Amino acid sequence: MRDRQGPEGFGADHLPYGVFSPPGGGPRVGVRYADRVVDLAAATGLPALATGSLDALLALGPSGWAQVREQAALAVADAGVPAYDVATVALHAPFTVGDYVDFYASEHHARNAAAVLRPDAPALPPAWRHLPIGYHGRAQTVVPSGTPVVRPVGQGRPPADGDGTPAFGPTRRLDLEAELGFVVGAGSALGERVAVDAFADHVFGVVGLNDWSARDLQGWEMAPLGPFLGKSFATSVSLWVTPLAALTGAWTDLPGQDPTPLPYLRSADGSTPRGLDVAVEVVLDGEVLSRPPYASTYWAPAQMLAHLTVNGASVRPGDLFASGTISGPGEDQLGSLLEMSTHGRGFLEDGQEVVLRYSAPGPAGGRITLGEVRGRVQPARHVGDT
Repeated sequence: MRDRQGPEGFGADHLPYGVFSPPGGGPRVGVRYADRVVDLAAATGLPALATGSLDALLALGPSGWAQVREQAALAVADAGVPAYDVATVALHAPFTVGDYVDFYASEHHARNAAAVLRPDAPALPPAWRHLPIGYHGRAQTVVPSGTPVVRPVGQGRPPADGDGTPAFGPTRRLDLEAELGFVVGAGSALGERVAVDAFADHVFGVVGLNDWSARDLQGWEMAPLGPFLGKSFATSVSLWVTPLAALTGAWTDLPGQDPTPLPYLRSADGSTPRGLDVAVEVVLDGEVLSRPPYASTYWAPAQMLAHLTVNGASVRPGDLFASGTISGPGEDQLGSLLEMSTHGRGFLEDGQEVVLRYSAPGPAGGRITLGEVRGRVQPARHVGDT
């Protein structure tokens, strides 16, 4: 894959990690600095960085992450360290996804989606304000930005004028979902919980994420269980992983939670953990459709991880959990076409390209640019088999 992002927002206060191959060379770990990719394996001599994956770096844990970041900051200022124009290198999937969990943490999205899908039912399930609702997704179909998205085929609701036989064929309601993904580094043991206050001990960084959705497949199969084939065909993530250390200036208070969550979803002092001020931009074929604010979300990322592990489920390096669709209160802040459909927007057509862009306040002032997520829709395959 090639990087199409400009150098703005990739300064020394950011330094996101990725896996790249220089011209004529094999894959290795690097950091993005302006319009260059700096070879961290050459700069540090660490075997963990001379591989085609961030996996070994993720497993180092917080102290190892801090040391590598210090070395990265020195490397970008050292003219003797190999660096390559970002336009000349090939970028690869940054890490091996272990498990993938997607949450449903935006109240605005939950209410908007319910108004479309379940207009005669309560907007929020009874548990929604008590716990971060999520589902276990398919790790093998998490793909790097730029990977084409093939229109999925599957079952939908039976036609109203038919004999009750389900519809079958390519989805007619292919959707995007603008989300933020969290990459687990240090793991936990089976049977242990990860406390809210231990979030930074386990989470390495964030990626942009598009949770592609086939709404007609999803609507038919989600009775009574959760998403399955309507979601599992593709989830796109950015090629660059922004470390938490680059987001120290982005933490912000959440809008508020009522009722007060149970103790395991609060900090040790009883306070609510903070969210992130990440601005998202949804672009379709070059047209900006919306600008959802992640700061408007209801559940904090630390609460999502705490709930994911409260039953003793373990996490490991490379696990990925996502925010769920990010939507704000305004019509220009919607994170999915499902929500925009109430304002006349249709679903995705073959050949269209979706780009999700992200930015956040940087630790030194100004803004950093997170890795974008691209995906172009390709026609369904095996349509004749339907």
